[in-house]
Amino acid sequence: MADELADRPLVQKIGQRLTELIDALYPDQLKRPGYGRLATEIREATGGTISGTYLWELATGKKRNLTLGQLDILAEFFGVPPEYFFNDEVAESVSAQLELATALRDAKIRRLVMRADGLSAGALDSILTMVNEARKLQALTPRDKPEAID
Repeated sequence: MADELADRPLVQKIGQRLTELIDALYPDQLKRPGYGRLATEIREATGGTISGTYLWELATGKKRNLTLGQLDILAEFFGVPPEYFFNDEVAESVSAQLELATALRDAKIRRLVMRADGLSAGALDSILTMVNEARKLQALTPRDKPEAID
């Protein structure tokens, strides 16, 4: 029965989404704390108690009985709504925000964004076209759907 639960989609989503949050908060794997240190950071930030082992079990899908209290503590620490862990629409929205926040950590991207502020719609469209062409030249995948560009 335990192995059957590990294959359940919701259990897998919780682990995957927790891992995505950890990756977004600590993008440099060399500087990423272990689960024990992360548990300490969560405790210090929220006052809630989660062990490093518990976090590891959640992230790997071995823990199947996430309580609402633990869910609330994780959501508070990572700054996401609790629904992020099990609602696909909420997770998609939060993931887009995390992707943007991660990109904005790069000083050159921030400068590019700040310098584009105030440009006309036509000028912004031209810049987006240039960026898309540069991504193609470097064999990078598109970052958004064409219809998403306003």
